[in-house]
Amino acid sequence: MAKKSEKKGKKPHKNKPTSRKYSKYKIEGSKIVKAQHCPRCGPGVFLMDAKDRLYCGKCHYAEFKKK
Repeated sequence: MAKKSEKKGKKPHKNKPTSRKYSKYKIEGSKIVKAQHCPRCGPGVFLMDAKDRLYCGKCHYAEFKKK
């Protein structure tokens, strides 16, 4: 018979990473300022801010920044 040295039971709890959506909001004085949203998807989807463009990961919309 094989030796049963492995423990059985519940697995330890792992914390999930927090949502990155909170980084898209900024508080300036008494106003909440949102990052730019996607014109195709609507106000719930934010655009990623790369060094040369704004990009939507959902519908692949891209706006290129002027130099």
